[in-house]
Amino acid sequence: MKNEPTKTGLFFGSFNPIHLGHLMIASYMIEFTDIHDVWFVISPHNPLKDKSTLLPDVNRLYMVNVALEDEPRFKASNIEFHLPQPSYTIDTLTYLQEKHPSHEFILLAGSDILPTLHKWKNHKQLLNQYKFYIYPRPSSSSSPFENHPSISFVNAPMIEISASFIRKAILAGKDMQYFLPAKVWKYVEEMGFYR
Repeated sequence: MKNEPTKTGLFFGSFNPIHLGHLMIASYMIEFTDIHDVWFVISPHNPLKDKSTLLPDVNRLYMVNVALEDEPRFKASNIEFHLPQPSYTIDTLTYLQEKHPSHEFILLAGSDILPTLHKWKNHKQLLNQYKFYIYPRPSSSSSPFENHPSISFVNAPMIEISASFIRKAILAGKDMQYFLPAKVWKYVEEMGFYR
């Protein structure tokens, strides 16, 4: 009998910085859905975005690694650092599926992606080939994809912490240690990031 594929959630993001909200969502997906593990896929720098707010790839990868090191079901992935830029989700998934045929990859995303999903490269192919587990995000608007068979809404707690809020707070001199994993906060402090 053929082994069932390992259901792996892919959590894409810039993780600038990774914070406790990210870890809560990943943990919820493992504990309350059929996902076995979660790979945090760190997005490389987008040349169209303001570089001043985004730490270099190597620093963000380090923070994700130290945030996840005590949880074997979480894994940091820098796969998009080695693929052609800009990164498109369909290309990353095609590559990962070739490299890891024993995994069934499921996209984990906030409900705020749905109104612009039609703009994603090959979005119809994505929806035909992959499942999306969608968690609630503040101020999301409705979308025609809400009833698509590949879209499943997961009743995770609404988490209103964002990396941009944390960056602005650090810049304003606020103590954000309880919003970040302890080792991430220590690194941010030591390096003087976001100040």
